[in-house]
Amino acid sequence: MTTTDRDRDDDGRAKQARPRDALGRPLPYGAVGVEPVSEEPLPPLETLTAARALLDDGRPFSAHEVLEARWKDCPEPERPLWQGLAQLCVGVTHARRGNPTGARRLLDRATSHLTAYAGTSGPTYGLDLDEVLDGARRCVETAVPE
Repeated sequence: MTTTDRDRDDDGRAKQARPRDALGRPLPYGAVGVEPVSEEPLPPLETLTAARALLDDGRPFSAHEVLEARWKDCPEPERPLWQGLAQLCVGVTHARRGNPTGARRLLDRATSHLTAYAGTSGPTYGLDLDEVLDGARRCVETAVPE
């Protein structure tokens, strides 16, 4: 494969076929990486359960992918919720990769989306958004101290 070739799915869309590590970094072809997550969106509570399990397993990048699939498929009014949650996971990913600037930027974006969503009457599926944001802040601060 040349540098201009891209991995493609059966429909011709770009798709990463290289294995990835637990933080989503591509590994060489043929290496053993973590099990990829499905790109199919899950119902809200299943999405949250899957994302939580991936976070608990040290896979924030994969948790982001699960949340992103829901974000792209959810009702329009819920988009800030799912986008914010996905961005929190990307922020944690950046923190664990040692990228404090990226971690803080994603945390700020996520905070903006989730704070705006908290002001609506939209469902939170049992999440305490203030608690979720506090947990993400602690994770980023622990991984990338000021």
